[in-house]
Amino acid sequence: MADSKVYHFEEVVKHNVAKDCWLFIHGKMGKWNGILISWDNDSMSLKKRKDATNDFDDIGHSNSARDMMAKYYIGQIDSSTVPAKRVYVPLQQAPNIPDKSSEFLIKILQFLVPILILGLALAVRKFTKVD
Repeated sequence: MADSKVYHFEEVVKHNVAKDCWLFIHGKMGKWNGILISWDNDSMSLKKRKDATNDFDDIGHSNSARDMMAKYYIGQIDSSTVPAKRVYVPLQQAPNIPDKSSEFLIKILQFLVPILILGLALAVRKFTKVD
């Protein structure tokens, strides 16, 4: 890691194809030319984003992989030129105001339907009864 050149984000963005891809991990720039060819389609969005820190840490790379970063190291990223990350803001939902009129109808039906069934059963019994 003898080279400690500082790169601006605008310069890094220009290197976004698999054969010439620059990414930074923990602020350290690297030319990841040979490695990205074997990655899946997730690397496509990573090549556009350029900051691979979270992806690198989430995967849980081994110590040998961390040591291998020195092989690809080309310098540091100027953190003041990196665009700010967008913060997720959940949508505000309108308050749920329940409709009270349907509750009244349901209560009436809960009372009337069993009475109607009982009345129907008594009517069927009375009219089908053989003397």
